[in-house]
Amino acid sequence: MSTILFDRIVYGPVHSRRLGVSLGINLSPADGKRCTFDCIYCECGLNVERHAYTQAPSREDVKKALAEKLTQMKTEGICPDVITFSGNGEPTMHPDFAGIIDDTIEIRNLLCPEAKVAVLSNSTMLHKEEVVQALCKVDENLMKFDAARDELIEQIDQPVIHDFTAAKLIEQLCRFNGKLIIQTIFLQGEHNGVRIDNTHAEDIDLWIDALKRIRPEKVMIYTISRETPVKTLQKVPMETLKKIAEKVREAGFPVSVSR
Repeated sequence: MSTILFDRIVYGPVHSRRLGVSLGINLSPADGKRCTFDCIYCECGLNVERHAYTQAPSREDVKKALAEKLTQMKTEGICPDVITFSGNGEPTMHPDFAGIIDDTIEIRNLLCPEAKVAVLSNSTMLHKEEVVQALCKVDENLMKFDAARDELIEQIDQPVIHDFTAAKLIEQLCRFNGKLIIQTIFLQGEHNGVRIDNTHAEDIDLWIDALKRIRPEKVMIYTISRETPVKTLQKVPMETLKKIAEKVREAGFPVSVSR
């Protein structure tokens, strides 16, 4: 299996194509995934292939691991550009997510104040007020929004939440009053005999209409760069990404493109 799992609470630093030198924090179990999506492009694999048998790390363990790693890096004279919550699933699922964010900001301010704190989220836990409030505290609140149409969300993100819809997602993203960064992956291919492509003009128009409601600080668009659990997926050409980016700029939003 070519997909990967992160077997530590704190991992890296690694070079992120979107964030720079990133020190990762994994709030999911070390032996498997814990996620409210089952994305066909997930670098950690599909949920059924990556079932977790252990518990997620405690708030105390996360705090200790981060403090030790940043202390080590400070001794070595280096500091990450960003401390990023990502890992083996959805970080905002952790029951102590809000407290962990408070701990992280405290440790960052003490040991590496120039580093940003970022959260990569699939946007599924925004019905929880404590999650929204915690996300508003971080420097870079990156929220997934891969499509504005239910059928495409089902095909690409495969939510495990029964009543997850594009309309509810857009409504929840509007709660941030623009204090967020939207992340969207564009891809093409086939899965379970169904052709998948979220680059069609009508879907781009729906997506941009939603961006106008959400009013993000920035939009990040990208395509597949690593092995995917569904092998029939394809990268979107850079020319296509650039055309989509230009439409985003015309709508009034800063946009970055990576491939």
